Amino acid sequence: MPDIEISDLSVNYKTSDKTVHALENVEFELEDGESIGIAGESACGKSTLGLTIIRMLQGGEISSGKILFNNDSILDMPKSKFDGKIRWKEISMVFQGAMNSLDPVFTIRQQFDELLKQHGFDDNMEQIIDDAIHAVNLDHSVLDKYPHELSGGMKQRIVIAMALLLKPKFVIADEPTTALDVLIQAQIINLLKNLKKNGMSLMLISHDLAILSEVAEKIGIMYGGKMVEFGSSSEIYSNPKHPYTKGLLDSIPTLRQEKKIEFIPGSPPDLSAPQIGCRFF
Repeated sequence: MPDIEISDLSVNYKTSDKTVHALENVEFELEDGESIGIAGESACGKSTLGLTIIRMLQGGEISSGKILFNNDSILDMPKSKFDGKIRWKEISMVFQGAMNSLDPVFTIRQQFDELLKQHGFDDNMEQIIDDAIHAVNLDHSVLDKYPHELSGGMKQRIVIAMALLLKPKFVIADEPTTALDVLIQAQIINLLKNLKKNGMSLMLISHDLAILSEVAEKIGIMYGGKMVEFGSSSEIYSNPKHPYTKGLLDSIPTLRQEKKIEFIPGSPPDLSAPQIGCRFF
């Protein structure tokens, strides 16, 4: 049985004069312990997909589709049940721009305490926090510091630790390495690899196909609100079928051979008036 099963998922954003079709008929399955990488350009629907799964979509409307988690329908579940049993306990998320999501006037410990209290934990909080800090290879001393006293990489690991606090089975990481230098990116990727070895399922959202190849067994390529290609990492990288996927791969430089770096001409489609058929042409 798939751990996560998404079928025919469509999401719209409505403004005063138009409707933006942010996601259209997205489908994929993810087995327990598997990881998926979601790639595509800005505004293709990657973050909307993650926010829909964790039911934190702001201003969007789900027009069709199902999301099953352990065979339970997430979208049909009462909000009280989802908040109490699923969000952060079974499914958590590292949000895009996560380094700016920490409250600057509270210590890291206070922010961990608040998260645990919101989910009904009063006892043994210190041990839970210690386990989460240890999982991301940080020293216990960071708990008494304020966010401005930490480096970018440390803050990113703190946010990942918060997502791991209640030991969820499935973590959505939205651009967790954006704005970090190469060395810190490598640390975060190695951290995600180690967490996967402990049985955690992961959905990694990124522009960087090279990073996804390090972590994910499956890859979904999104363009214009649609998942235009989905398959195993080896299939996507060695034998891409969709021209957009080929264009993304051709834009990646390599150290092993000389190659001309290609680019994709044109502009992304207008999702308020999507064309019939393939949106790439």
